[in-house]
Amino acid sequence: MSFSLPTVQFDSTLLRKYDQPVPRYTSYPPATELKPEFEEVDFRTAIAVGNYKNTPLSLYCHIPFCETACYFCGCNTVITQRKQVAEPYLDYTARHIQQVAQLIDDKRSVHQMHWGGGTPNYFSLGQIERLWTTINQHFHFEPNAEISIEVNPSSLDKNYLLFLKDLGFNRISFGIQDFNPQVQEAVNRIQPEAMLFNVMDWIREVGFESVNVDLIYGLPFQTLSTFRETIYKTIKLDPDRIAVFNFAYVPWLKPVQRRIPQEALPPASEKLDILQMAIEELTQNSYQFIGMDHFAKPNDELAIAQRQGQLHRNFQGYTTKPESDLIGFGMTSISMLHDVYVQNHKRLKDFYQAIDAGSLPIERGVRLNQEDVIRRTVIMELMCQFQLSKDDLAEKYHLSFDQDFDEYFAGERLELKKLEADGLLRIFPNQIKVTPAGKLLIRNIAAVFDTYLQQKTISSFSRAI
Repeated sequence: MSFSLPTVQFDSTLLRKYDQPVPRYTSYPPATELKPEFEEVDFRTAIAVGNYKNTPLSLYCHIPFCETACYFCGCNTVITQRKQVAEPYLDYTARHIQQVAQLIDDKRSVHQMHWGGGTPNYFSLGQIERLWTTINQHFHFEPNAEISIEVNPSSLDKNYLLFLKDLGFNRISFGIQDFNPQVQEAVNRIQPEAMLFNVMDWIREVGFESVNVDLIYGLPFQTLSTFRETIYKTIKLDPDRIAVFNFAYVPWLKPVQRRIPQEALPPASEKLDILQMAIEELTQNSYQFIGMDHFAKPNDELAIAQRQGQLHRNFQGYTTKPESDLIGFGMTSISMLHDVYVQNHKRLKDFYQAIDAGSLPIERGVRLNQEDVIRRTVIMELMCQFQLSKDDLAEKYHLSFDQDFDEYFAGERLELKKLEADGLLRIFPNQIKVTPAGKLLIRNIAAVFDTYLQQKTISSFSRAI
């Protein structure tokens, strides 16, 4: 199958028609399907299968602490300025790492690691080194491993960045959200423009291989004009990757959002105008549309992988690394193995108690059946490559000649035909190809193959646009 440079087309009529709550499909089944009835033995068995197959590893460390609350945030965080909370968390996370490492064959190598939060640079340099050392004592990293960390620019200096780079981190990500001071004040994320440019200068000087920045549209007091300025300044900042997320106002799920003045949120029509402008400005300034809300320079690994049909997706988002077992450490982190997903306890107290009891700190999980695995492949191919080979899928999962792709997904054909009639995709005898107009609605296309979605309430997920 050939792959070409992805293009994207903004169609406001289609976007309005399909603007409905759907999963983000960082996994399939979605994380909403993880249940507390999950048996720990299934997680242990899945690790043993990975040991037998010598599956590569991807590690995630969750550092939940933040000194102040950002009102837009939907992450699992612990807001406190009491820095002493970090020490017991490090102790328990080290024990958690040791618990899991004992189950994993030491011949398996790590080709990717990410530290997220919260605010990973909430930790002191000594605490960062301590966690790093603990991980490296238990796992073997490939020489070219991708090792990334999220940081809060307000809590950084050049020495901290130099320490991270010398330790072994080679990629870094930070949130801008918006350059406008009024917007920053409304969401309690004050980051002066000069500071952001200083931080980027330090990052480049230190020598990180890739820099990602996050923006959010739909925040209070944003207008088309003000966000255009944010886009211009972000382009001037010159990051390798840019994510432009849609703000999901869900105060019933995230009570901290009640502090946001709802009347100051831009109306839906202006949000669409903002999104269209952001896409046009970024793509006209040499950023390739990767998918959903992500953009990358054409020479970035994400862009190259997509053009080669080698892009992948997991709970951390888009990745260039091949299929691997993702192991999550720390509270609320998610592990994603071939046919098992588990999430650790979301409360510190429960996380600590489970480890003290000698148990893995699993709060909920799900075991996938063969149909889940097949549908996951379909969804991820569409999400990452914007196309799917029917024959390749049938061959990979040994679908018989009397049950080819069209037979297996006979129930989905009507919905696919509707999407084709609206111009979101094209159906060929051996392929499904997403059109430029359908790429912004890829979540809606993927949802056709989601057998769990019809059982969910509309408030379970963020809106497509």
